[in-house]
Amino acid sequence: MSLVLVIGATRGLGAELIKRYANNSSTQKVSGTTRSDHGPTDFPENVKWLTGIDLTNEEAAVSIVTQLKGVNSIDTVIITAGHFSTEDFTSGKGPNWSEEVKMYTTSSIAPVFLIHKLVHANLLVAGSKIVLVSSEAGSIGLRHEKEGGGNYAHHASKAALNMVGKLLSLDLKDRGIIVSIVHPGFMRTDMTAGVGYDKYWDAGGAVTPDVAAKSLVEWINRLTLDRSGEYWAPRGPGDIGTAESVLGKNLSTPLQLPW
Repeated sequence: MSLVLVIGATRGLGAELIKRYANNSSTQKVSGTTRSDHGPTDFPENVKWLTGIDLTNEEAAVSIVTQLKGVNSIDTVIITAGHFSTEDFTSGKGPNWSEEVKMYTTSSIAPVFLIHKLVHANLLVAGSKIVLVSSEAGSIGLRHEKEGGGNYAHHASKAALNMVGKLLSLDLKDRGIIVSIVHPGFMRTDMTAGVGYDKYWDAGGAVTPDVAAKSLVEWINRLTLDRSGEYWAPRGPGDIGTAESVLGKNLSTPLQLPW
């Protein structure tokens, strides 16, 4: 029996993905990671929790593989974990060293080590799917003067994740392993509210995590090797404020994003 594994599964999109897979799967095992030393209780009982997983710790990948002992293969691994701390260019607040390190490590360093360990433990095999949850914020092509600067590490760590996904797709192509890089949508989560983005929810077309999870699962189900290494917004341009300014009108859904 294969496995769906969600990295960063206790809140937001990750939590909704876990619930969707667990409630609708009779043929797959479902596992999620948590930083806690025990699994949360308000999830379906068939979820197996991998505990003590902190992606800022270089041993996280080893711990995941160890806790997956007995699993034959992973059908899909979705890395949703992230960290967002706002930054600007004022002399007061400015960039924050430790917060930048945390954002880069979580978003674009840890996934390399995690995927490397899973592949060499023979847990990711031909037909396996890797889904890297990025953001339209990581698109250099979509950056526009109307949105200004700031938030350096959040945006740049997502751009770095995009490159990580592209490079992984090249390394894993001959193994038949699919890598998809996605902007899942602007979401109404504690993370976006925590950085003050809740004031943009209505105007920006933000959706609840369960809605984003539904469209992402549908995207994953349709993934094939010919789309490996590409960067897409499965929900289309609706919540991407600079999409029409940069890419023009009458854009398609799903939408392939510029790097």
